[in-house]
Amino acid sequence: MLAHILWFILGLAALTLGAEAMVRGASRLALTLGISPLVVGLTIVAFGTSAPEMAVSVNAALAGSGDLAIGNVVGSNIANVLLILGLSALIVPLSVNTQIIRQEVPIMIGASLLLVVLALDGNISRSEGALFLALVVAYTGFLVIQSRRAGKAADDEFAGEMPDVRSRWDAHWSVQGLLVIGGLALLVIGAGWLVESAVAVARSFGVSDLVIGLTVVAVGTSMPEIATSLVAAFRGERDIAVGNVVGSNIFNIFACLGAAGLVADGGIAVSEAARNFDLWVMLAVALACLPVMITGREIARWEGGVFVGYYLAYTTYLVLGATQHDSLPAFSGIMLGFVLPLTVITLIVSIIRANGKARRTAL
Repeated sequence: MLAHILWFILGLAALTLGAEAMVRGASRLALTLGISPLVVGLTIVAFGTSAPEMAVSVNAALAGSGDLAIGNVVGSNIANVLLILGLSALIVPLSVNTQIIRQEVPIMIGASLLLVVLALDGNISRSEGALFLALVVAYTGFLVIQSRRAGKAADDEFAGEMPDVRSRWDAHWSVQGLLVIGGLALLVIGAGWLVESAVAVARSFGVSDLVIGLTVVAVGTSMPEIATSLVAAFRGERDIAVGNVVGSNIFNIFACLGAAGLVADGGIAVSEAARNFDLWVMLAVALACLPVMITGREIARWEGGVFVGYYLAYTTYLVLGATQHDSLPAFSGIMLGFVLPLTVITLIVSIIRANGKARRTAL
């Protein structure tokens, strides 16, 4: 058991280091080739923060653990919104760019809805995986075309995300190429260690691959997003903190599950538990972003607190369900009968107040 936990930690460390090396090398290489920081930020950095999820999901699919592949992506998307945005908003209220509200969040909701619909038959087939990959290519192309119309201010904003251009040690293209190759190698190796150890630990405790994927592995592979968003929040770069999470969720579904579905023999099996509960939670979390962001075009501290609270409640539900604890029915009843309705009412009141304030300002 101790050995499996050690390999899990080593795998997580390799994933984190690999993602960092790959993003740094690819970003510097792109800048060396004359590609703008905005394009690099919208593509390479976004892919880079989702690289651990992709590595783990593909490796799990190849190993025949569809529950882990699905659980990793679904759990990461839930953690990205509830945990990461929640913690970031607790640090500082997050102002939300109009483009994120009008474009990225609806795309994230659409991607989540598409995943739910395609998973209802219990399988993400190879053709559906290919569809996801085609969509991520189209989305990336759309972002690149859109970025060409952006002004210098947007380019300068994303320049802050790039590695320090004054750095000397990685200034040559050969070093940058080695960083990319080394980072990819660490991602592959780390994903293998993480998947094998997570499955072994889960089975030794009698916990399903789905639950371990939705919790431990999901939070572990979300470490790049956690680090990026929290640092951005501390620095006051609020658009980056929000955009990183929303963009990562889109890439997680399209790129990670697309690649995993394509390589898996017979596609990815989606368990009944995921179809009946977890996928719907992911969709509900995506939908919850819209009214929260519309109210004053920011995520307030109290809303961040609600997000974190719901993530803790969701994780508690998974643990109670996995252990068949006697308190599960009471916990579910409190959440469904009191906490969820109260949150919905509070959001409706906030939207009404925000609309009233906007009308008074317009007058």
